[in-house]
Amino acid sequence: MVHVALTIAGSDSSGGAGIQADLKTFAAFGVYGASVVTALTAQNTGGVHAIAAVEASFVAAQIDAVLDDLDVGTAKTGMLLSAAVIDAVADRLATRPLPHLVVDPVLVATTGEALLEPAGIARLRERLVPLATLLTPNLREAEALTGRPVANPADMRAAARALLDLGARAVLVKGGHLQGEALDLLDDGRNVRELSAPRIATRDTHGTGCMLSAAIAAGLARGLDLTAAVVAAKRYVTRAIESAPRVGRGGRGLHHLSQGDPLRPTS
Repeated sequence: MVHVALTIAGSDSSGGAGIQADLKTFAAFGVYGASVVTALTAQNTGGVHAIAAVEASFVAAQIDAVLDDLDVGTAKTGMLLSAAVIDAVADRLATRPLPHLVVDPVLVATTGEALLEPAGIARLRERLVPLATLLTPNLREAEALTGRPVANPADMRAAARALLDLGARAVLVKGGHLQGEALDLLDDGRNVRELSAPRIATRDTHGTGCMLSAAIAAGLARGLDLTAAVVAAKRYVTRAIESAPRVGRGGRGLHHLSQGDPLRPTS
């Protein structure tokens, strides 16, 4: 059986994040990857130098072309750039619902460049969050979506609950910017689970959010339940950070294909 996952996101010309990172992650999980490009970036390990938008109608046409032909088990979204593109994606996925949708609410690049126009935040909240099997905001994204500060585990719990109230079936609030261990909080509306891992002393985290959401999507496409998919994805990202090679002049790049079977727990 061929498992298929779809990424709907921007292109990173350096290969570290976005569509390129998602497809590498799908491949690492043994999942066939399809893609819908929402924006183009001129980007390298030092930062984003230019962005070119893709017309919303063409984004919709790409989604239709993929779904007309492939049996997609899971889709994930990343950089969407504009309210118009969010509307196009939400319209298509509401009309043609998939078993799972992972929404990574990408707002800002690791190096600080805005990747979603201000009007898009409200549209993301209103149109795409209610379609999500899982929403995966970091602390800054959780603050933007809820309008409240998120600076500690208690805030993460409150933010997750607020985002569930917007219609997401589950929320993973990523606490990578907290002090101490790398703590993420998963709330599926019934249970709250804290997932922690030792913090790795590095600033080279470009693409980790894309990698994590893509790995969760791949796990869901492979038939894992949500909690198991999140646990496997977090383990996969931790290993990738630990084994990151030196790529480019701006920092290390995560090695998406260096781990063997990412669904095999460490001994």
